[in-house]
Amino acid sequence: VLQAPTAGPTSSSAGSLSLAAKRASPSVVSINTASRKSNRADKLRDPWFKYFFGDQDEDSSNVGLGSGVIVSADGYILTNNHVVETADEITVVLNDGRRTQARLVGTDPDTDLAVLKIKLDNLPVMVMSNSDQLQVGDIVLAIGNPFGVGQTVTSGIVSALGRNQLGINTFENFIQTDAAINPGNSGGALVDVQGNLLGINTAIYSRSGGSMGIGFAIPVSTARQVLEGIVKDGQVVRGWIGVEPTELTPEIAKTFNVQTGSGVIITGVLQSGPAARAGVVPGDVLLAVEGQPVKTVAELLAKVSALKPGRPARLKFLRKNEEVEFAVTPAQRPRAKSAPR
Repeated sequence: VLQAPTAGPTSSSAGSLSLAAKRASPSVVSINTASRKSNRADKLRDPWFKYFFGDQDEDSSNVGLGSGVIVSADGYILTNNHVVETADEITVVLNDGRRTQARLVGTDPDTDLAVLKIKLDNLPVMVMSNSDQLQVGDIVLAIGNPFGVGQTVTSGIVSALGRNQLGINTFENFIQTDAAINPGNSGGALVDVQGNLLGINTAIYSRSGGSMGIGFAIPVSTARQVLEGIVKDGQVVRGWIGVEPTELTPEIAKTFNVQTGSGVIITGVLQSGPAARAGVVPGDVLLAVEGQPVKTVAELLAKVSALKPGRPARLKFLRKNEEVEFAVTPAQRPRAKSAPR
């Protein structure tokens, strides 16, 4: 995996974005999938499946199209889980015309990411940028294979950062962009003006089925973590404490005599789960994990998932207007069976 230098994400020596496109495009691949008919019955009734792959006859061949990004010289490719999750055969087509079968190394439905591997020489590897330095207004390019017409580059800006609670994935920290992203772009690259990878394009908000200027990409920081976990362990190992959290609304905050955004209320605790064994009960307000404040459900999920299973962690709660601290020993987060839609 190549790491980009710490140059600003939008610095460019020319008004044209052609150099960025030329640098990044060879690393973006088209992904063709095929599945046996026995896998089709449930998927044909899934509206998300219909959106990404279109209406299909039950007797027709089950094929799909998507995109991916080559991120290592030894053939690892990042793409979306929903592109390959039902595939029995995966074919990768490089921008230079080379075509090869790919092996599915692993998937992470919680982030809708997957890792493939191909066996080819002289692969063009995309350099990973630092998505943590990204700012609203930065210029970006989206590269993929929309509608199967061939590799396409579109441009736009970063419209927002840290988008969550969209109901797309379990863990959401999306980069929002107005660069045109259409069906087939899933798994493609969102890049900066140097042609370095900022994120993996994953979804659009649309009433028409096409781009309406609201697209979402998974930050490269998340993609890197998933890549490393799958390559090393075959999966991403995350902490889990067995609670049902809810945002602290102004009404709830007033009831508990706390400020809005100062914590997350626990509305449910799994019986015999890690939190229950430590003494956490419904109605507790979680304030901090390992000394780090928690203000939203998304922050809670991220901080708990970063905990190491089996290693006790300090969690601070508000209970009956008093702060209490529990040592919770997280378990490994149960693996999702399929990407949330």
